[in-house]
Amino acid sequence: MVSKHKAGLAVGLILGLWHLTWSLLVAIGLAQVFIDWIFRLHFIQPPYTIAPFRFGLAVALIAVTTVTGYISGWLLAAIWNSLQPAETH
Repeated sequence: MVSKHKAGLAVGLILGLWHLTWSLLVAIGLAQVFIDWIFRLHFIQPPYTIAPFRFGLAVALIAVTTVTGYISGWLLAAIWNSLQPAETH
């Protein structure tokens, strides 16, 4: 049985840290270079321009993605657990 809380924390932390990293790239001015590189790796002409860093938006981005990740991990564990055969003693 997978712990719903632990799965939620794991996915939430992964998404939160990912977006913290993105926010830091925006803050130090490297996000445009990074996103352009990622698009080019996928054979896509870079279509976006990165906006200036705003602290409040960064906090909101990290909070929303962390909570969304927690909910997603919790739901994944709940679904996984419901699909497992019942334990017999």
